[in-house]
Amino acid sequence: MTGEARAVVRGICRLFARNDIWCLPEMVLRNGRRADLMGIDPKGRVVIVEIKVSRGDLLGDGKWPDYLDYCDRFYWGVPPGLDRTPLDGPDFQPDCCGVIVADGYDAEIIRPAPSHPLAAARRKVEVERLARAALRRQLTSIDPDCAPWGRID
Repeated sequence: MTGEARAVVRGICRLFARNDIWCLPEMVLRNGRRADLMGIDPKGRVVIVEIKVSRGDLLGDGKWPDYLDYCDRFYWGVPPGLDRTPLDGPDFQPDCCGVIVADGYDAEIIRPAPSHPLAAARRKVEVERLARAALRRQLTSIDPDCAPWGRID
């Protein structure tokens, strides 16, 4: 992840934390894709944010629709200087994707992400996977010798 991408992640995490949404970076989904940020809001809804810091990266990303089956809300996270006009086009399904502009200090939701509720069983599985990944990461940061066991991300 580039320095600019890390800054966007930091700003979004700060915005989310203020709103009681807790997220984990680089979360592997069951389809093998890796969400840049995946979190849970106060009502247990799953949020995914895909970070894009360059126009080429944004326009070349054809995999992002694969994330929609794993979240209730999907956002694009971009830095302030990035041209966001492609995100309004039909290829980026603005009716189902929100937009967050962020730097290393803060973030702002430019377009709210509409809710597309997951089935209850799917949500339960995703929340449990996210919780287990977070707990594993926290434990292995304290005791790296635990790292070889129970790998899910």
